[in-house]
Amino acid sequence: EAFGGYDIGFTKNLLSKCFSLSDDNNGDVLVVGNPKMPTNITTPIGEEIYLSPLPGAENEAIAIANLLKTQAITGDKATKVSVVEKMKNARIIHLATHGLLDDFQGLGLPGAIVLGASGNDNGLLTASEIFEMKLQAELVVLSACDTGRGKITGDGVVGLSRSLITAGVPSIVVSLWSVPDDSTEFLMKKFYQNLEKDKNKAQALRQAMLTTMKEKRYPNPLQWAAFTLIGES
Repeated sequence: EAFGGYDIGFTKNLLSKCFSLSDDNNGDVLVVGNPKMPTNITTPIGEEIYLSPLPGAENEAIAIANLLKTQAITGDKATKVSVVEKMKNARIIHLATHGLLDDFQGLGLPGAIVLGASGNDNGLLTASEIFEMKLQAELVVLSACDTGRGKITGDGVVGLSRSLITAGVPSIVVSLWSVPDDSTEFLMKKFYQNLEKDKNKAQALRQAMLTTMKEKRYPNPLQWAAFTLIGES
């Protein structure tokens, strides 16, 4: 729960093991926003998908990167090959892009993060591919629409969040529905600022939501309540 005095998440984790915004050596923080969208994306049932550019996501990535004292990777530089390579050693991963729910590889693991295409790849980092990765990240934030809702099966929710947990990530922030760019940028900045104050991730997200809720610009919970923390707080 995000409100009523309850935190999101299940176990405690010391923020001191995570990161500090004042750390001058944040080269292992990965922030990606608004990659050059791939074309000719087709769902498993043959439906063509048009992925619009996300200039607001780029602004968000730049703002978050400034807070974390690193450089945002955007546009042509945010290819799947480049981002996947950087993900391997990153402690913090923030991805502001499109998220898709389809099972593109037909392996029972729906979900894909949209990155830039290069070579023979289509730019989609699928849940199946993440499932096979070994990540060092202590926190992954998927600031994209529909990243949290996986396919409901007898085993529970299967999607990007479960794949990231299997890949070794203890804490994941995902969105459960599409949210506006401006309110997302505002909330995410508050989230990282709260983490700097030695709050755990669940408290940081809760406080960011409460702060955003009080903003006259964002009176509707649909504008900011989509994000949830899965895993360790």
